Amino acid sequence: MSLCRFSHRSSQGGVRERWGWLEEETVYPLPDEDVSAVLRGKGEQTLSGLSLAAFRTEPIPVRSVTLCAPVCEGMEVWAAGVTYESSKLARMSESAGGGDFYAKVYTAQRPELFFKATPNRTVGPDAEVRIRADSHWNVPEPELAALISANGALLGYAIGNDMSSREIEGENPLYLPQAKVYIGSCALGPSVVPAERIVENSLTIELRIRRGGEPVFAGQTSTARMRRTVADLARWLFRENRFPRGVFLLTGTGIIPPDEFTLQGGDEIEIEISGIGVLRNRVAQSKE
Repeated sequence: MSLCRFSHRSSQGGVRERWGWLEEETVYPLPDEDVSAVLRGKGEQTLSGLSLAAFRTEPIPVRSVTLCAPVCEGMEVWAAGVTYESSKLARMSESAGGGDFYAKVYTAQRPELFFKATPNRTVGPDAEVRIRADSHWNVPEPELAALISANGALLGYAIGNDMSSREIEGENPLYLPQAKVYIGSCALGPSVVPAERIVENSLTIELRIRRGGEPVFAGQTSTARMRRTVADLARWLFRENRFPRGVFLLTGTGIIPPDEFTLQGGDEIEIEISGIGVLRNRVAQSKE
């Protein structure tokens, strides 16, 4: 049982993207205003409470819909960095002269937080993520993604892929926005599992990458290795900031491919988080 966003061709022939409640192999359409109220933090309703409205609608087989990224217009995606020791060490190694900054932020009271994506830069399950044409060293970053309401309440969890150019960020830490923020730089999905069903500090995260159908990288970590809690990251995110329609927060990666690895166009990325599901995407090479 989870919140999803999907597109579906109606009987009139048009295609509409909307919210839904995913129950096994069935999607129950949800009124947009009901989901909006939860994202805006109106009342005491949780994600699980949306199921009551869902089961009053006509169900649609999931095979008949296209699952989209669970974000809508007005929402933002933010991210935390250097929340795992493996990430700290990798950033220190790749950085040309700025490695000390990563060591300091790992132990600092204030975390590294940065803007990641808008809905138009974010893709959903089975869609294409992109690697930059001006970078020769690109990697996926599998992360636990937290959905937070406008009033700061933790609503649920999804899977996030924070696509990154290690070459650009490594050249100069001030280039981080260019390394992280571009069209197709973020994937979210497959749906949002209500927070009360997830124990966030003991989740297994797995990353698998295939090229031409053959495995070229696999890695695993656990959220138990995160230095910071999701609640702590969320509190910092909401300091002097407002998200009227809710926000996704990617909580950092603990899986780092070796330095000699880089993504190529056509690669298949599969991220699995226990209790949430699997997010699959294919890599597209930018031609710009």
